Amino acid sequence: MDLIPHEVLAAYWSASEVSTNLIIFMNLVGALALGLIVGYERSYHGRAAGMRTYGLVCMASAAITVVAGYPGFWYGGQAEVLVGPDPTRVIQGIVTGVGFLGAGVIMREGFNISGLTTAASIWASCAIGIMVGVGFYAAAILLTLLSAASMLWISRLEEWLPSRPAIAIVMQFKRDFIPKLEVLKRVAKERGYDIADGSLTINFKDGKPEWHFVAVAQGRNKGAPMAELAQELTNFDGVENYFLSHARN
Repeated sequence: MDLIPHEVLAAYWSASEVSTNLIIFMNLVGALALGLIVGYERSYHGRAAGMRTYGLVCMASAAITVVAGYPGFWYGGQAEVLVGPDPTRVIQGIVTGVGFLGAGVIMREGFNISGLTTAASIWASCAIGIMVGVGFYAAAILLTLLSAASMLWISRLEEWLPSRPAIAIVMQFKRDFIPKLEVLKRVAKERGYDIADGSLTINFKDGKPEWHFVAVAQGRNKGAPMAELAQELTNFDGVENYFLSHARN
């Protein structure tokens, strides 16, 4: 006697189940494409969350939402027999718990944020697990492939598309030196950068002003290289110490 009857296994790949999976396919691909468009706008302006993060989150959100719309096809169309009255509560608990797990891998140091794509991929894995759990195997396979492709190749697409790289800069000035924002903006523009609006923070300690800000390149190849900026800052009048880093994840 078979441990699992053949008709039970066949139900997961019936014509109606396959048709539902095809609908989910279209939802996932559409959500990924739209998420990438929104993410490109952020990536172009040098923000931490880029195309991969937005694409993964948008696609995973669509996956969980569309799964909830077809409860009659869960577990090979046997949801009423195999589960209790409201299995969506289980999904809600999973999504909430995994959300906290994803937040734990996001790290911030000054203007630098890391771990956003990892957090988004963890959430996408949550959606994959939910799909497998309710029996949408084909859709789960597609979501896995799209997620892996996003993490592997979307970064290459970002490198190919026009963008504005950003650099986080910390400048500590000499005692009693008075820096001027208009001078800083002019010097940055001469080197192919704009000071990002709202990014400037100022500290003052022991008589020494310290400025933190983000410089966004005017184009992919228009901004001076970081090593060149560092060399110029070494000889910049009034600067005692400085710190440069890429303001991306």
